[in-house]
Amino acid sequence: MLDGLIWFVTQIGLGFYHIALAVTQPGLWLDWSDKEALIRFIYYGGSVELFFAVFDIFLLVTLAGLLYRPFMWGCVRVLEGFGNAVGRTAAWAGLIMVAQQILIVFLQSIFRLGEITIAPLGIGFTQSVGWYAEGLKLWNAAVVALCVAYAFVQGSHVRVDLVYAAIGHRAKRAVDMFGALFFMIPVAVLTWMYSWFFLWRHLITPKVSASDQLEMMLRKSRIVKWNVETIGFSPDGFNAYFLFKILILCFVALVFVQAVAFFYRSYLEFVEGEESAGKYLDLDTLGSGEEAYEGTH
Repeated sequence: MLDGLIWFVTQIGLGFYHIALAVTQPGLWLDWSDKEALIRFIYYGGSVELFFAVFDIFLLVTLAGLLYRPFMWGCVRVLEGFGNAVGRTAAWAGLIMVAQQILIVFLQSIFRLGEITIAPLGIGFTQSVGWYAEGLKLWNAAVVALCVAYAFVQGSHVRVDLVYAAIGHRAKRAVDMFGALFFMIPVAVLTWMYSWFFLWRHLITPKVSASDQLEMMLRKSRIVKWNVETIGFSPDGFNAYFLFKILILCFVALVFVQAVAFFYRSYLEFVEGEESAGKYLDLDTLGSGEEAYEGTH
């Protein structure tokens, strides 16, 4: 028990050291012309060191917010604003998906075209109709992955209330804080770690995994080469499935950010009372006269 506590405190201290090292010597992990720098980026991107670096930042921001409440409200507004901005932008992918599907059906059924060429500014891009048809999955995945935090902020996610609806304001905020801190954040952290290495296993060879030590990975750096996944489900189908793995990481990062924002908001509404519920919340509206349908879309 004591050894575990000493390790935990030591890692918190090392987190500040790793932050300083990453900021002052970016070439060690951002200069991808050096294969060792690439390997360091891959290793630390899903490492215990990164967790404690982020944890240290979380501790500092939380401490500052506890000492000066308006600062914490500012963090809530920035983090929720970020989730809203990403979600509102990504939502346009739904329109793109519909337009692309109509284009595919129209050109394939009426003109019997086997290929579609897009040439903006004279730069040609030609792929089979099957490629575009399978590529519709990417737009759908973008909506799901990038709008998750937006949906959470807007309160449009599915909630199953067994006890929550019947309890008081402060009890609800306590439940929200517990859920954010002990469910949302840990799940996001674990999913990030495995999704990170899952992505890189399809971008480089030799393959890397979460169990690899830095020394072993640095030895592998001498034979590392890019091997981006380009295999589709069909011979002429969509072949950029590594983009889905990037979207998984975006999804997890947005969930983590929103979990922090939700924890801060829940704490502030707990402390300030029921009159602060929904304070600074930027909700979308259907317009005047449509209030009865708010929250149902």
